[in-house]
Amino acid sequence: VLARERSRVLSQSLRIGREVIEQEARALEALAQGLGESFEEAVRRLANARGRVLVSGIGKSGSIAQKVSGTLASTGTPALFLHPVDALHGDLGVVGEGDVLLALSKSGHTEELIRFLRHFQRVGGDIISVCEDRLSPVAQLSDVVLEIPALGEAGPLSLAPTTSSVLQLAVADALAMSLLDARGFTAEQFARLHPEGVLGRRLLVRCEDLLHEGDELPMVREDQKVADLLVEM
Repeated sequence: VLARERSRVLSQSLRIGREVIEQEARALEALAQGLGESFEEAVRRLANARGRVLVSGIGKSGSIAQKVSGTLASTGTPALFLHPVDALHGDLGVVGEGDVLLALSKSGHTEELIRFLRHFQRVGGDIISVCEDRLSPVAQLSDVVLEIPALGEAGPLSLAPTTSSVLQLAVADALAMSLLDARGFTAEQFARLHPEGVLGRRLLVRCEDLLHEGDELPMVREDQKVADLLVEM
């Protein structure tokens, strides 16, 4: 009986797992098909920014925003994550008039983010938002709105941020890669920003960085034994 119950639970878990991924995949396809002029305008404003790109969000959107700021920074676009609440309590001082704000919010009704956007308008530059509701307060405060499909969250309860988080991350990745191309960012530049990564080592490390020289060079005379050679090495 226990074995049958375990098998049933595992089978149901596999079904749910596949359904979640399939639902998110369909949402990504809808997102790709829906990209248009607003996406091009967002890329143009980000590429022409006189300052940095500040990325902000609350909750799961904030977690996605932190990843997005890292992706932008590592691909040639100076970026920084700024928490809306911290910004309202002093961190607004990091904002310059040439900075562009990329604001992530599923609903577009997050109070802390809305208050932050109003203050950002006084001291910063353009605001680009990613949300589901083009008529929401966050969207109304934005210069460019990237609307993600409102297709519901994946999973049995359809409550936890799943599909919406994937869509936010995808549209932000699309922005980052489009900016990378617009800036003519190269593999060599990427390596310089990732000196300890595999690509960075492959492109930056030279023979002279690894080669032993002088007294450190392992050498033996022709008449010495292999055992001596191994010890010297």
